[in-house]
Amino acid sequence: MLRQLITSLISNQTPLPSGGVGGGFLYITWNPNLEAFHIGWFSLRWYGLCWLLGFALAYLLVRQLYKEQKIKDELFDPLFFYCFLGILIGARLGHCIFYQPGDFLTSWKGIVEMLLPIHFLPDGGWKMTGYAGLASHGGTLGLMIALWLYVKKTKLSLWTVLDNIAIATGSMACCIRLGNLMNSEIIGKPTDVPWAFIFEKVDLLPRHPGQLYEAIAYALLFAIMWYLHKRMPEKIGTGWYFGFCLTYIFTFRFFIEYTKEIQEAFEASLPIDMGQILSIPFIILGVWCMIRAKKKA
Repeated sequence: MLRQLITSLISNQTPLPSGGVGGGFLYITWNPNLEAFHIGWFSLRWYGLCWLLGFALAYLLVRQLYKEQKIKDELFDPLFFYCFLGILIGARLGHCIFYQPGDFLTSWKGIVEMLLPIHFLPDGGWKMTGYAGLASHGGTLGLMIALWLYVKKTKLSLWTVLDNIAIATGSMACCIRLGNLMNSEIIGKPTDVPWAFIFEKVDLLPRHPGQLYEAIAYALLFAIMWYLHKRMPEKIGTGWYFGFCLTYIFTFRFFIEYTKEIQEAFEASLPIDMGQILSIPFIILGVWCMIRAKKKA
């Protein structure tokens, strides 16, 4: 199955038009099957599989960090559920409130669709759709609230928990953006760079693969954070890793938005798009956490 997917992705390529900046290179035509596999009535999409893989990696990495710091297993066990619910609820509410308030906050059906993974049909019925629309800014805020509730219950240091999660965050963020790539969503602006993707589910224009840019950046973030925590384990618990993570992710997110299409029409009238507006508070918070950690040291 994986071999067939890779073969189809490599073989589906379109030449650049003559005179293009990357003359001689090939655009990548991107149109993978949304389903990773199905068994009988059960099917799993690539997007869901990437989410599960991201959570599994983060789970194993944070467990390893807890063991290194000799934190009891019973204090680690509930962390997964707090993180899962915090990210999912926050990401869903963030998308609906920040990007589509007119669709979800103006009727009782919209509110139900915001809270439940369903869509009401014109004939009065409904269907399961999954949560079609998740915002990373909302997910980050939801995670922070969930971690605050977690430390209230476990009595662990908030800064220690935040730093541990931050060290593993890049691995999950990378997987989520790969899921977006498989879904052909959060697409980039039209371009003639030689590595452009043609997202056939959207149109036939070569575009920046913004999801891939972010996935690579977040994979690099994880490599940096894991290396630094090995070199500077004494910084865990100061909030420095949490601050660095926020600053890195949302500074990159601010600038990568210039290569991406706006997600909603109202953003066209804004000086910067919604993703950039929402990134600014997280950048400020991240810088403050790093400064605070340095002063404490």
